[in-house]
Amino acid sequence: MRHELITDAALVSNYLKGDESALSVLIHRHQQKIYSFIYSKVYDRDITEDIFQDTFIKVIRTLKLGKYNEEGKFLPWVMRIAHNLIIDHFRKNSRMPKFDNSGEFSIFSVLSDSSLDAEKTIIKEQIECDLRRLIDELPDDQKDVLMMRMYQDMSFKEISDKTGVSINTALGRMRYALINLRKVIDQKNIILTN
Repeated sequence: MRHELITDAALVSNYLKGDESALSVLIHRHQQKIYSFIYSKVYDRDITEDIFQDTFIKVIRTLKLGKYNEEGKFLPWVMRIAHNLIIDHFRKNSRMPKFDNSGEFSIFSVLSDSSLDAEKTIIKEQIECDLRRLIDELPDDQKDVLMMRMYQDMSFKEISDKTGVSINTALGRMRYALINLRKVIDQKNIILTN
């Protein structure tokens, strides 16, 4: 019962002063919420367990290196670490979760996380806005194919049928759209990461 009275900040401070048990109290206090968050993204107990452990390995390393900036936000900080490790997991396994096709596409719908702070939300909105502007600069035929493929999740066969061009032409337009996007991003020195 006494553990609940000690704040996360005090526990972090005690851990940094050498009290190893303070970390186990922190882990025990937040493990259900963090574990559930990870599981809700990966739907696999083994992977969840691995990411959960990797999250706390990273927490311990960051704390020991003195790189943790205490602002009374221990749990959101740990959740962000877990969130980044989930993204790394999907990237490593080349399978980002599918985004839904209801309404307007958001490149960040796959990365949504209620614990993101206002600053990150603003950054994401800015990136999304920049990306839309870049896509608008593409020639119409390339823009149409890119929008159908990426935002409406249409196959190249479906795109071919809808636009009345061959599958190879649709593929070529998609290829040129991506090449042109990269060129503009490089020329304008735009950074599309947060």
